[in-house]
Amino acid sequence: MTEKAPSIDLAAWLQTPPGRHLLAWEQAQLDAAVADLFGFHALQLGLPELNGLQANRMTHRWQVGRDLHCEPDALPFATASLDLVLLPHALEQAADAHALLREVDRVLRPEGRLILLGLNPASLWGMRQKLGPWLGRGEPYLPRDGEFIGYWRLRDWLKLLNLEVEAARFGVYRPPLRSEAWLQRWAWVDGVGARWWPVLGAVYFIQAVKRVRGTRMIGLARNSRAAAKKAAAVALNNQHKKNDGST
Repeated sequence: MTEKAPSIDLAAWLQTPPGRHLLAWEQAQLDAAVADLFGFHALQLGLPELNGLQANRMTHRWQVGRDLHCEPDALPFATASLDLVLLPHALEQAADAHALLREVDRVLRPEGRLILLGLNPASLWGMRQKLGPWLGRGEPYLPRDGEFIGYWRLRDWLKLLNLEVEAARFGVYRPPLRSEAWLQRWAWVDGVGARWWPVLGAVYFIQAVKRVRGTRMIGLARNSRAAAKKAAAVALNNQHKKNDGST
C-alpha cells in the first residue's frame, strides 16, 4: 500500500521559496490594482499573510481574521454595502465556494469591484501537484487542502452572477522547483511565459465589476431627459426673441 503524502497547509507553504515568490507576485498585482479604486468600504477575505489593501485609500478597510472574525458565507455587512472585495485564495479554501461567491455578490454594491487570486491547475505547478504520486514524488508540491478552481470555470461562475471580468492575467511561470537558488536560475522564464503561453502561469488574477441590469440605463435616461429639457428651453427662448424682433 502506498503511504499517503503528508499534508501541507497554505500558511506553511507560503514560507517556502515557491510560496514566497507567489506571494510577492500577488502583492505587486494587488498594490497596482487597488491604488486607483475609490469608494468607502473594502474587505479582504482570505490569506492574512497578504496585505491586499495596503495601497488602497478607502476610508474603511477590513481583513477577515485580523480585523474581524466571521463565517465566510455569512458576512456581517448589509446588502450592497461594500465597494471592493478581495478574495485571495479564499474560494480554494472555502467549504462551499459557490455559497461564498453568492455572499460576496450580496454585499457588493452595483459597480463595485471583486478581485480574486487562485492557483491555476492548468500550469506546470498544477500538473506537478496532480502527477506527483504517479511520478513517485512523496510530498506534494502545493498545499493539499482546498480545491484548485480552473480559470475558465471561475469565469463561468462570475458570469452567472452578473460579475463582468474587466481585467485578468497570469503570473509565475518558473518550473515547480523547491530551492531558492534554482527558482532564481529560472527567473527568465517568467518573462517568456507571459508572452508565449500566458494562460499557463501558476497563479491567476481576476478583477470583475458587479453589473446590475438597468443601473446605467436609468442614469443614461435621466441625463437624456435633462438634456432634452435644456434644449427645448433654449429653442423656446430663441423663438420668443425672434417673435419680439430681438437680436
